Amino acid sequence: MTLSDVRRRLTDAGIGDADAEARLLFSHVSGLPAHRLIGGDPVCDDPRLNELLQKRLARVPLAYLLGETAFFRETYRVTPDVLIPRPDTERLVEEAIARVPRGARIADLCCGSGCIGISTLASRPDLTCDAIDLSPAAVALTRENAKRNGVSSRLSATCADLFALPAEISGYGAILSNPPYIARAVIPTLSPEVRSEPLSALDGGADGLAFYREIARRLPSLLIPGGIALLEIGYDQADAVARIFSDEGFSATILPDYAGNPRVAVLSRV
Repeated sequence: MTLSDVRRRLTDAGIGDADAEARLLFSHVSGLPAHRLIGGDPVCDDPRLNELLQKRLARVPLAYLLGETAFFRETYRVTPDVLIPRPDTERLVEEAIARVPRGARIADLCCGSGCIGISTLASRPDLTCDAIDLSPAAVALTRENAKRNGVSSRLSATCADLFALPAEISGYGAILSNPPYIARAVIPTLSPEVRSEPLSALDGGADGLAFYREIARRLPSLLIPGGIALLEIGYDQADAVARIFSDEGFSATILPDYAGNPRVAVLSRV
């Protein structure tokens, strides 16, 4: 199979950015660097290429097929057990790096692959992090990614339910989180790729705000005086999230993502 064959079949299936995806799939199987495939049309007879192509045509996300993805300045292993890290979430990491108090102990709630806490630690060697997720598979993957990115000595990963956190999970200088925030009725309308990701990482309850309400309720005990929280939010949730945290005594500054949509809520005590 040639690279152009892969590109054509992805294009015919309506896969966006078929050219880049074809190079990544071809590179993954052939071992040829993706950048060296630009302008060429090599052949790969490895049957794994067709196997991966068939899965991608069935709309399995590319990151799951490759087993890893780039995020911020790091690379993460990903599996269908966790949400695939996205560029929008890099805005939260940028703000965490800039805003978290020096020497703070931080928590990454609903950590998934661990990308938020790990990328923050990678740029802030003065910080330590507790990464917390309900999924044992996500916790195991976070530990693996922490080791992969050289921060395992400063990160502890724990399996715990946000809605039933033990008392010892408290006393943080910053809370970071990309919680599930999609309204339940919206999930069936999402792309097949997104619907391939864990439902538990998408479903934010009937109105998409259930996790924000729980974080807001717990935030006074989670944070030390002067501590802050940085949360990813849906593009249409800024006003609702600000109200939820205002009711618990926190002010919200809402920051945009790279497309100009509201994306990061920075929360501090009034």
